Amino acid sequence: MERRVVLETKELKKNYYIGRKIVVPALRGINLKIYEGEFVAILGPSGSGKTTLLNMLGLLDRPTSGKIYIDGVDVSNLNDNQLSEIRLRKIGFVFQYYNLVPILTALENVELPMTLAGVPKKERIRRAKDLLKAVGLEKFMDHKPNELSGGQQQRVAIARALANNPSIVLADEPTGNLDTQTSKEIIALMKRINIENGTTFVIVTHDVEVAQEAGRILQIRDGLLYEVRT
Repeated sequence: MERRVVLETKELKKNYYIGRKIVVPALRGINLKIYEGEFVAILGPSGSGKTTLLNMLGLLDRPTSGKIYIDGVDVSNLNDNQLSEIRLRKIGFVFQYYNLVPILTALENVELPMTLAGVPKKERIRRAKDLLKAVGLEKFMDHKPNELSGGQQQRVAIARALANNPSIVLADEPTGNLDTQTSKEIIALMKRINIENGTTFVIVTHDVEVAQEAGRILQIRDGLLYEVRT
């Protein structure tokens, strides 16, 4: 049985411009396929283009040229409202600095994407509780972010990323703000969710140890992507 492609890019390029004449190529033609249920790491140092690539994959920025497909749909020429809708329903995000809403509890932070998606209150509360329980935070549902450790905040962020059953979860340096032991716990949690639920993960990192935990490793270097381990 052929695996479903959940995300694909074809000749993806991104240029930045300094003034009118100087062109800085960040991505030089990325061809990438991510299959359903994969756990992929994109490894690269600062300045290699990995954050630019993640912004493209997450539809947070537009490419200079090339195509992006989410679940087989070409999203390259969609308008901002259409892109927002796809981000909300198809893509989960986990960031280095968690990006939780400080005035909301853990439960309310996980509810938020479902609120935006129009999920009825009873259903979203039930699902938010189930997700927080799944990441080991059933006793911290009423805590606000400043009452949680960094690792706990990242667990809330992972639960929030899963709220709308996305096709893919994109994680930008998800362990970059955590100590070594907590980093291992967060990656282990993501791998458990990947195995148990079949959730597709793409992790962008500069940390070789984090990348080694992935099923497939890609390296980005000077705006080009290379297979390291398939």
